[in-house]
Amino acid sequence: MNLILIGGGEMKARETLPIDEYIANAAKKLSGSRRACGLFLPTASHDCMPYYNTFHKVYTGLFDIKTDVALTVGREVDLAKMREKFERADFLYVGGGDTVFLIEEWKRSGLLPLIREAFDGGKLICGLSAGAICWFEDMYTDSVAEGEFHMHTALGWLKGKISPHYDERMLDFDEIVRYNRWCAWGLDNCAALEIRDGHPVRSICCGGSVWNIDGSSGTVLKTKFE
Repeated sequence: MNLILIGGGEMKARETLPIDEYIANAAKKLSGSRRACGLFLPTASHDCMPYYNTFHKVYTGLFDIKTDVALTVGREVDLAKMREKFERADFLYVGGGDTVFLIEEWKRSGLLPLIREAFDGGKLICGLSAGAICWFEDMYTDSVAEGEFHMHTALGWLKGKISPHYDERMLDFDEIVRYNRWCAWGLDNCAALEIRDGHPVRSICCGGSVWNIDGSSGTVLKTKFE
């Protein structure tokens, strides 16, 4: 597995641009002599096309990455054609939005096995907010009731607990971690965690930080992951 997980930030406002550049450079290394291609999955935003247009403007306009989009919401999916999109892509980028809807829609549409193949096969997978946290065992989200944050079961493909937008939710999330004596990740806006073969290897930050949170002793100990 090869993942770059971004805690939050507005791509349209270029808040995550250094992270996007890091992703683009990684994709170009993977593509070799070919023009690199990124497949955008806007499922969590209910396939919001302006979101894809922003992705295209950044990755094609600034980094010369060819882009495509995987749409499933409100339609039957031609899985053979969708598989071709996945195979052409050097990386997947999963956008933010409603994480619970994202997981259920991937199951309904038949997309989940294709994503699992990409995940297990080592394709570069990137995601922001919902697209960053859906891979873990449990995630801190307001997708169930807007404005009310709770822990929720995620895909479970990565071990552990995680919160996006950690700089906005720190106090409440820390208390949950302390009370349950968990260890967890906190991803600030404008910060990303890179994971390779199941192991965290580095943070990529442009304003925020990646936090390793340890509540196992009944108190919260936090360290920046560099």
